[in-house]
Amino acid sequence: MQIAVVTGATSGMGREMVLQLSDHFPFDEVWVIGRRMERLKELQKQTRITLRPFCLDLTRKEDLLSLEHALKESGGEVKFLVNAAGYGKIGPVGTASFEEEMGMVRLNCESLCAVTRMVLPYMPHNSRIIQFASAAAFLPQPDFAVYAATKSFVLSYSRALGEELRDRDIYVTAVCPGPVKTEFFDLAETTGQIPLYKRLVMANSRHVVRKALNDSILGRPVSVYGLTMKAFRLLSKIAPHSLLLSIMRKLS
Repeated sequence: MQIAVVTGATSGMGREMVLQLSDHFPFDEVWVIGRRMERLKELQKQTRITLRPFCLDLTRKEDLLSLEHALKESGGEVKFLVNAAGYGKIGPVGTASFEEEMGMVRLNCESLCAVTRMVLPYMPHNSRIIQFASAAAFLPQPDFAVYAATKSFVLSYSRALGEELRDRDIYVTAVCPGPVKTEFFDLAETTGQIPLYKRLVMANSRHVVRKALNDSILGRPVSVYGLTMKAFRLLSKIAPHSLLLSIMRKLS
């Protein structure tokens, strides 16, 4: 049995990834993981492939252990792992609650590593891992400091992991989009407002996911959608970060 595993499947990029994986790949099952069971069940109505829902909080050890048990019992191979679970909160450090700030680190970093480690033994050669990072990984982000730092971690971890898994023919792609039109900002903006310049470059989730899948199939280590974000990535490599941070503060 061939399986795809998608975390963060109830909304945003994770949900879109489930829809596109189901349309283009002949998996026996897609395991969809999220915190809202009603959304996971609703997703089944929009696909023709079999979805297996897991209502889990990936920051809880007991929920991670239940996923590990399901993997052992399935007897299947995981051909695709997509880690899309994560969240961010806008505002200076200390604006969000302590639990919310530490929760970003736990979910965006620790849970991603835990799920990846857990799934790896079940991945055969020529498998794919897609990790959702962000263009925020390219440059520190004032008023988005914790989130951007977690995504820098995801990018670094994914690039290193890809090198480690090269001999097993398992390809890891870090997806680094700019702002995307999803429910992400409904939560993110409960503690602050996204700057206008970011609103002007918001992308469509369908297009971002389509490129991510194409880049993953081609074995590319990083996927960046759109000319604006590609230019931003290049600029963050060649321009002093102090200068870029000063400009960002003035535009905010």
